[in-house]
Amino acid sequence: MDKPPIVPPVIGSAPPPPRVMHEIDFKIFGDDMQFVEIELDPMEAAVAEAGSMMYMEDGIEMETVFGDGSQQNSGFLSALVGAGKRLLTGESLFMTVFQNRAPAKRRVAFGAPYPGKIIPVHLAELGGELHTQKDAFLCAAKGVTVGIAFQRRIGAGLFGGEGFILQRLQGDGYAFIHAGGTLCEKILAPNEVLRVDTGCVVAFQPSVQFDIQFVGKIKTALFGGEGLFFATLRGPGRVWLQSLPLSRLADRIVAASQAGGRREEGSVLGGLGNLLDGD
Repeated sequence: MDKPPIVPPVIGSAPPPPRVMHEIDFKIFGDDMQFVEIELDPMEAAVAEAGSMMYMEDGIEMETVFGDGSQQNSGFLSALVGAGKRLLTGESLFMTVFQNRAPAKRRVAFGAPYPGKIIPVHLAELGGELHTQKDAFLCAAKGVTVGIAFQRRIGAGLFGGEGFILQRLQGDGYAFIHAGGTLCEKILAPNEVLRVDTGCVVAFQPSVQFDIQFVGKIKTALFGGEGLFFATLRGPGRVWLQSLPLSRLADRIVAASQAGGRREEGSVLGGLGNLLDGD
């Protein structure tokens, strides 16, 4: 089966058995504010972050579970370990499992948390593992393990924008991650290096080396507006980048709210407009 395109609507299905993960079909709708609709056969299930569900059809039951909701978590101790890993990445201790208990196919949909793109990744095609930033994971076929990956380099952990810990997705099924703004996917050749703003890194394969590099010039570092450090990604492997990190969006919203409303790009007309509005 051909790999589904990134541009919506994306239509795809998991490859044929044998498999460990639940097999799911899906469609991705929308442009800037996307959502993914997952079709579940009887007794199939999907797991998602708490609060990401958009709608679900009759016959699908929700269950909040302790930990990452994977099938590997058997017993309280395993669930406790899974929950601890999620806590380290800044996520909730709980995830929600959506299982189809109806005798026919049913659908459940999950919405993106902010403007951007939903990326369907088939973990079996990526070697069974993918590293993502902490808030990138949206949902997955049940059985996908959502764990942690520690940064092996001190510089990347201290100045990488995401700290020492990333999310590690493991399994052989579909997982869906979210990128802010416009998505950029690149395939790096062996020893090919790409320098990226630290907040723009969404996900990469474990074969990609992630490190931090100083921008090089003090004047550029202090007044260039791009920060003190770049993220350096060294191939081989695939990387996914985003044009609008959530932190950058939040900073712009806070700056605009503190400016007292309309600024008109620094024009004196901004103050006049606020005066006319009664502000």
